[in-house]
Amino acid sequence: MLLLEVISGERLAKPERGKMRVHKISNVNKALDFIASKGVKLVSIGAEEIVDGNAKMTLGMIWTIILRFAIQDISVEETSAKEGLLLWCQRKTAPYKNVNIQNFHISWKDGLGFCALIHRHRPELIDYGKLRKDDPMTNLNTAFDVAEKYLDIPKMLDAEDIVGTARPDEKAIMTYVSSFYHAFSGAQKAETAANRICKVLAVNQENEQLMEDYEKLASDLLEWIRRTIPWLENRVPENTMQAMQQKLEDFRDYRRLHKPPKVQEKCQLEINFNTLQTKLRLSNRPAFMPSEGKMVSDISNAWGGLEGAEKGYEEWLLNEIRRLERLDHLAEKFRQKAAIHEAWTEGKEEMLQCRDYETASLSEIKALLKKHEAFESDLAAHQDRVEQIAAIAQELNELDYYDSPSVNARCQRICDQWDALGALTQKRSEALQRTEKLLETIDQLYLEFAKRAAPFNNWMEGAMEDLQDTFIVHTIEEIQVRQLVPQRDQALIEEHARQQNNERLRRQFANQANVIGPWIQTKMEEIGRISIEMHGTLEDQLTHLRQYEKSIVNYKPKIDQLEGDHQLIQEALIFDNKHTNYTMEHIRVGWEQLLTTIARTINEIENQILTRDAKGISQDQMNEFRASFNHFDRKRTGMMDAEDFKTCLISMGYNLGEAEFSRIMSIVDPNRMGLVTFQAFIDFMSRETADTDTADQVMASFKVLAGDKNYILADELRRELPPDQAEYCIARMAPYTGPDGVPGALDYMSFSTALYGESDL
Repeated sequence: MLLLEVISGERLAKPERGKMRVHKISNVNKALDFIASKGVKLVSIGAEEIVDGNAKMTLGMIWTIILRFAIQDISVEETSAKEGLLLWCQRKTAPYKNVNIQNFHISWKDGLGFCALIHRHRPELIDYGKLRKDDPMTNLNTAFDVAEKYLDIPKMLDAEDIVGTARPDEKAIMTYVSSFYHAFSGAQKAETAANRICKVLAVNQENEQLMEDYEKLASDLLEWIRRTIPWLENRVPENTMQAMQQKLEDFRDYRRLHKPPKVQEKCQLEINFNTLQTKLRLSNRPAFMPSEGKMVSDISNAWGGLEGAEKGYEEWLLNEIRRLERLDHLAEKFRQKAAIHEAWTEGKEEMLQCRDYETASLSEIKALLKKHEAFESDLAAHQDRVEQIAAIAQELNELDYYDSPSVNARCQRICDQWDALGALTQKRSEALQRTEKLLETIDQLYLEFAKRAAPFNNWMEGAMEDLQDTFIVHTIEEIQVRQLVPQRDQALIEEHARQQNNERLRRQFANQANVIGPWIQTKMEEIGRISIEMHGTLEDQLTHLRQYEKSIVNYKPKIDQLEGDHQLIQEALIFDNKHTNYTMEHIRVGWEQLLTTIARTINEIENQILTRDAKGISQDQMNEFRASFNHFDRKRTGMMDAEDFKTCLISMGYNLGEAEFSRIMSIVDPNRMGLVTFQAFIDFMSRETADTDTADQVMASFKVLAGDKNYILADELRRELPPDQAEYCIARMAPYTGPDGVPGALDYMSFSTALYGESDL
């Protein structure tokens, strides 16, 4: 009875003072009743046997008392007493070489386990480095002597019995080890405090890593956007079609190779941000505010600028290619017309400057006049071609043709030559007319002579006619015209074949685009329904969405095939397609939105699972939250605006003034977007149920590690916490400035409040 009072700390019933057997049995029964009242089931232990000195029965009762009052209350991470004590030993001895505690018998035979327990809590009592595994007697006696002398633990065991027994008595060792557990209960309190701090710091370190990852990803993405936009805004045209088509090819590479990973990064950035905010809310931490210019809204605005520049760039590229195609056509047309004209004018100036009329007769003059009149008619007909050449040159100038200087120079030479031909034609016409008049006068004089020389005159006229006949032949120009006709026919045949191929490419693209476009739209609608409707558990929804994600990713080859057809269309310089309303840009944007939407929706469900598990929300409660949210999500966007959210709260019985509603909005919308997501909604609705650590609890834990001091030392942190977390605290704790401080003292109080955003540390 005295033993039970000592180890339980309670008073038992008053003992019988008599010396008779009946009195002794009564006292033992009082002890057994007390044991039974503590929930211990006594099997085959009777008071009579103990009074009669039954050693086996007495030892059984003593073991029952030890098990109930020395061991049963030991619990590590909700394990049973025996397993809890074993787990405690394993954790305490884990850092020690050659110690491997797996049980309460042979694991302790070499004595190193006992020495390790002592050294872990009181390192100054044992020089552990000098102990040898092959000297168990020394190890055991060292542990037993130190425990008795410094820890008030009596020698319950003999070293010789342990070493000399194949399997030491489990109950005896378990009893002895439990004495260490109770002796170090103060250290256990410190360990509990350290475990709480480690848990809090682990959360903080993980959150800080997520913040750093977000900041880096945001910086990298913004830097890429900053570098890319000037390239997309560069509107300096190239001079040749080949160079512009290379720009178009570079743009294709950008859209197909360089931009898609950045779309994924942007999506991942938003997912990381939402996950981080959820974890911060669940761990009772303040919302994360990114550095200036790196908010999700800033990223979205920068991305919008990128896509604006991108859209303008592609339009500019296609317009430039159209312009260069027109320029190439005009330049070729200019060269052809100029060459024909220059060939026609070749030798014309020499002909017009010829003074053959000075030695010609009247009939020759008349022939020359007729020939000159024919030339004037031909010259007048060529006036239209010269005007066409000048008009083409003017258009090339207006379209900024790169070789305009040489075109202008050639056009100017043609115009100058044309003016010169006109002047020479006028001059020769006047000279011929003067000569004709002069010769007509002479002819009158010869008339008399002619009458007298008729035979000779007849012969002369015949000769003149023969000479004139030489001019009535097919010219080389007429022959060249006949050659151009079949050439033109061949060009028309080739153009017809090209247009047939273009039409085939248009239909080929349209057939695929008219399937892919609606498919993307259908998938977007289906994903929206999965996330809004409440079919099955969150895990069911997550599984369903991941299956959708897999099917979407498997569709990528069809997008790539369409990109290939689009490239063929652009290379063929096709700029319209009457067979479809979908452009490649429509498909690209839709595909990127689909990938982003499925990833974001999966992340939302994952965050909902995090919140549900952290706050103990049942599936029925989750369904109720979803039903309320869907009812007030009037625009069916998956988000409530501020007015809809306010209406929702009022319908649920909240009495809201402006100040109170502003406070609530700062919780559910820390980034001030004016929108409330379902995740933020369930966080708010279940905010009272979370079992989270507080700054006061962390502060109290640090106080335990510090031995009730108002400050803590670096050595204490290094002794009680894992190395990385100890250094994490040392690097961030401010020096302690209180009057009771010592050199190197650290302020754990301001550090604790800073963890929860309650100070500006």
